[in-house]
Amino acid sequence: MSALVCVARIGAAHGVRGAVKLWTFTEDPFAIRRYGPLLSKDGKRQFEVAQAREAKGHLVATFKGVTTRDEAERLNGIELYVPRDKLPATDEGEYYHTDLIGLAAVTTDGEPLGRVVAIQNFGAGDIIEIAPPKGPTLLLPFSNAVVPEVDLAGGRVVIALPQEIEGEDESDLHPPGRPGLVRKAHGSRDP
Repeated sequence: MSALVCVARIGAAHGVRGAVKLWTFTEDPFAIRRYGPLLSKDGKRQFEVAQAREAKGHLVATFKGVTTRDEAERLNGIELYVPRDKLPATDEGEYYHTDLIGLAAVTTDGEPLGRVVAIQNFGAGDIIEIAPPKGPTLLLPFSNAVVPEVDLAGGRVVIALPQEIEGEDESDLHPPGRPGLVRKAHGSRDP
């Protein structure tokens, strides 16, 4: 099976007939119905969307086999995944997080920096997280200026290390992010 990509997270129960709030991480929220069965992170559980309707900022969905509020409440917080090969191809400059994680990171001079361990978004744009062999991870903007080259076939990203910004505190850049699709752009853009 190909790598799994998180496409949604089940939220609180909605009503008494087994519906849940469903937070999707896809450009088209209803795309989750086209991927076939959705999987739990460990791949052991499958979920099939029976119905879905749009609500404010999320979907209200029912899953086949879930018919009561108690059953729906037990699903709260489960992240839903699909195999990477079921997702549509990306446009130029767009990458799924799973395609970037694990790539070698090198400087523009070819010096090794470490490996890509995550792509984060804290609300101000995408951040590429690189783990060096020793020391704390590097958190850098995922932009054309800082990441001028992504070579998926070659298994690497090229990083143009920015100059240190006076007064910037690195500890402000460590809250958790969410998985999904990332677009490399000149400015910051939310996926």
